[in-house]
Amino acid sequence: MGAHLVRRYVLEPELEPEPGSIPTFPPDLGFPERQPREMIATQDEMNDAQLPLSQRDYCAHHLIKFLKCKRDMWPNFLECKHERHEWDQCEHEDYVMRMKEYERERRLLTRKKL
Repeated sequence: MGAHLVRRYVLEPELEPEPGSIPTFPPDLGFPERQPREMIATQDEMNDAQLPLSQRDYCAHHLIKFLKCKRDMWPNFLECKHERHEWDQCEHEDYVMRMKEYERERRLLTRKKL
């Protein structure tokens, strides 16, 4: 653990992309059939559900369903296990997608340098 920190600050800082930055390479480079991701929940739906800004991501539609289920099933909120699982699964897939995108960016920067 911590190998990314060594690469970032000691060995090859110019080859490590910023984690929060927008990718510098086109998204379809090497993947011509790749489709851009789109938000399913609209801004109005997220405003109506009073989601905080930190939770307005690609999984917001699952979170809205989960919160609605919790509100409707109160006090038996354990009935919402399925909605919670869908939201957790979506969050995990989103995390994996972001890590793959970060690794793709790092490898393309390495290839560009060579």
